[in-house]
Amino acid sequence: MKVLKIGSPDGYANTYVLTADGKNAVVIDPSGEEIAAALEREGLTCGYVLLTHGHFDHVGGCAALQRGGAAICCGEREKDFIFSRENLSIFGGVYIPPFKVERTFSDGEKFVLSGIEFTAIAAPGHSAGSMCYIAENNLFSGDALFRLSVGRTDLPTGDARIYGATLKKLAALGGNYRVYPGHGEDTDLAFERAHNPFLIDLC
Repeated sequence: MKVLKIGSPDGYANTYVLTADGKNAVVIDPSGEEIAAALEREGLTCGYVLLTHGHFDHVGGCAALQRGGAAICCGEREKDFIFSRENLSIFGGVYIPPFKVERTFSDGEKFVLSGIEFTAIAAPGHSAGSMCYIAENNLFSGDALFRLSVGRTDLPTGDARIYGATLKKLAALGGNYRVYPGHGEDTDLAFERAHNPFLIDLC
């Protein structure tokens, strides 16, 4: 499996393109409509979009990819939040082109998209329905876990009280995973267990 990382135009958010055959792709957290053009340049067709959560900087490219035939997927608790007044109101004038979530996943669910096997891991705290996804030896952590940091909890449905359980669950995953976060640099789970101040006391 190949992982292609695409930064948003402002360099703030990360989108990941996964392909097993060099033709068909799964896109994780498409930040904007430019992702569709990037796929075309790579000669890839997006069959599925996986969302770690529903904030605007992770879903802006969904509508364009869905028009091209992609099915949008997310955690079961995040589906109704994405276009809720609660979510949209906090971002002021930011416009999210409308799209439809066609499939949801529950904690621990295993599934195959475009020839790639995934495991969904519920990761509430940053938002109630946040999900991480494992594919091969890679953990796509969204805003649940960053290099030497974690996501904020002061946005709607965020909850600092349950975030600790999420971080403990991620730290306890067997083995070591390459971690691809929603923002910032890639890292690996062993490094975060040893150096991330939010994980050290949990290991």
